[in-house]
Amino acid sequence: MSEQEAEHRFPCVECGSDLRYSPDNGRLKCDHCGAEAALEPLLTLEDAREELSYLAAIEADIPESEIEVTRVVACESCGAQVELNGGDHAAECPFCASPVVVGTGTHRHLKPRAVLPFKWSESKARDAVGHWLGRLWFAPNGLKEYARKGRRLQGIYVPYWTYDSDTTSQYSGERGDHYYVTVTVNGKSQRQRRTRWSHRNGTVARDFDDVLVLASHSLPKRFTDNLSPWDLQALEPYAPAWLAGFRAEAYSVELPEGFNEARDIMDGIIRGDVRRDIGGDVQRIHALDTTHSDVTFKHILLPIWMAAYKYRGKSFRFVVNGLTGKVQGERPYSAWKIALAVVAGVIVAAGAAYIYGQTQQ
Repeated sequence: MSEQEAEHRFPCVECGSDLRYSPDNGRLKCDHCGAEAALEPLLTLEDAREELSYLAAIEADIPESEIEVTRVVACESCGAQVELNGGDHAAECPFCASPVVVGTGTHRHLKPRAVLPFKWSESKARDAVGHWLGRLWFAPNGLKEYARKGRRLQGIYVPYWTYDSDTTSQYSGERGDHYYVTVTVNGKSQRQRRTRWSHRNGTVARDFDDVLVLASHSLPKRFTDNLSPWDLQALEPYAPAWLAGFRAEAYSVELPEGFNEARDIMDGIIRGDVRRDIGGDVQRIHALDTTHSDVTFKHILLPIWMAAYKYRGKSFRFVVNGLTGKVQGERPYSAWKIALAVVAGVIVAAGAAYIYGQTQQ
C-alpha cells in the first residue's frame, strides 16, 4: 500500500476497525465498537482560507507540495471520477447508478485547500428525501417506496473552485430618463411616456471574493446551483480524516475552464454595477471592458448526500446539501396518476358546469 493510500485509513485503537467521520458530533467513530477519536487537521484555519495564485497555477508554477495523486475509478456513463481509499473498490457509480469497471487509475491534481464537513447524518438526509418525495404526487409509487425502504444514501464530497479577483471595468452606454407628454388620440387626451436618452461613459470597480464554481461535470448544474447557499465561512482546513467513511470526486473542470465560468458570474454582477452607475430610469450598455488583477483561487470540497437509481433504463438522482438538508432531484412521472388527475379535473369541471347551469334556470 502506498503512503498516499495509507494516510486515508484511520484504524480504531481499540479494535482495529476503520474509523468513520460522524456528522452527529464532528468526531471519528468506530462502527464496530463505538470508540471515538478527535480529528487532527493538517492545515490551520488560516491555511484553509489562503488563496493560491491563478497565474502561477496555469503556468505550472505551483509547489509540488500542493499536488497529490489519488486512486480513482472512472464511470463511462457520466464521466465521474470517484476517488478510492485504501482497499476500497466500486462496482456502481454513485452519480448515475451505472456499473463501473473495478480497475482503477490515478488522478494527479491540486490538493483540496479546505472542506465543508457534513453536518447532516445519513438518516436525517434520508428523511429529508422522503419528505421531498412525499410532496411529488405525480411520482410513481415505486419511487416513494424506494425512498422509504431502499438502500442508504452515499456521502460524496464534490469538488468546487472558488475565485477571487479585483476588477476594473470601463463602459460606454446610454442613460434613459422617462418623461410624460399629453397627446390627443381620436379626440381624447392621453398621457404618454417617452424616454430621453443621453450618452454615458464611465468606470466601475469591484473586488470579488470566493466566487463559487462547480468543478465537476457529473451532476446537473440545476441541482447543485439550487443546493445553495453554502456557508463558506464554515470551511475547515482540509484533512483526510474528514473523508473517512465518505467518497470524494476528483475535479473534471480544470482551473481555466472554471475561471471562464466565474468571469461570466462576475460579468453579470458588474453589469448591475454599470447600470447603477449610469443611473436614470433605464439603461443601455454598448461596450464593457473588464480587467482582472490579483486573481487567486482555492480547491474546496462540499458535502452532498446522494442516491442514484435506475427506472426503466434511465438514471435518476436525489442530492441533499450535507450542511443544510436542502433537497434537489429528478424523478419520472407516473402516467396513470397524470391520467387520473386529468379525468378528475374533467369531472370537477363538468360538475361545476352542471351546478352553474341549474342555478341559471
